[in-house]
Amino acid sequence: MDLTLLFSPLITMLWYLLPLVVLATLFKSAWFKGVVGEFIVNLTAKWLLDSKQYHLIKNVTLPTDEGTTQIDHIIVSPYGVFVVETKNMKGWIFGSERQKTWTQKIYRHTQKFQNPLHQNYKHVKTLEVLLGLRPEQFHSLVVFVGESSFKTSMPENVTHGIGYIRYIKSKRVVVLSESEVKTVIAKIGSGRLAPSLRTHIEHVNNVKEHVKKAVERDSCPKCGGEMVLREVKKGIHVGKKFWGCVRFPSCTGGRNVS
Repeated sequence: MDLTLLFSPLITMLWYLLPLVVLATLFKSAWFKGVVGEFIVNLTAKWLLDSKQYHLIKNVTLPTDEGTTQIDHIIVSPYGVFVVETKNMKGWIFGSERQKTWTQKIYRHTQKFQNPLHQNYKHVKTLEVLLGLRPEQFHSLVVFVGESSFKTSMPENVTHGIGYIRYIKSKRVVVLSESEVKTVIAKIGSGRLAPSLRTHIEHVNNVKEHVKKAVERDSCPKCGGEMVLREVKKGIHVGKKFWGCVRFPSCTGGRNVS
């Protein structure tokens, strides 16, 4: 019996299914969701904002002391420089302005993610240095797109969907002259790294390395577990704060509070 003839239909079917599997994996990836989220913001900004007053600059990678920082969108206008961070997420979103991390909940699955306002703060500060502008000439803005909903009260600069357009249009105090707007656009153009696949890959690797170092810094030096803030109860150092392993007393790993 010719096994080739027997398995030929199966092999043909697998060749047809392989691209579908690859596409399904791609559509579920964080990278693809990020691209879709940025595309939605780009499209709505072009449709709903007057291009004569609002100048959209997308996917800006800038050098920093720690490597690079990548800004999803910058919208330059007489009413200020809007620095936009996009989040394409599903589920319920819990968070507040001052929390270090926010929470995403999808049914029984819960995960933490960095407060996007804190993330965008770094973007704004990098632009302040590059452009030589004052803090009041910037507007930090976070835009959630996708099937998500806020379950806690959010600041006015954290929006969902095209709500960010209303926020931008609500700012009517002129803080930049026409010539200053042109200068800002030119400085961003000359200060950014060239948009390319190589720039993106280098930025992603830089972020991964930064996250790795942060995890190592915040983890127990003995067992790698979570660290919690503790206080010395006795001895000459009584009252002193330190980071101790959550598994204490079975693990005595600790770090000084920097």
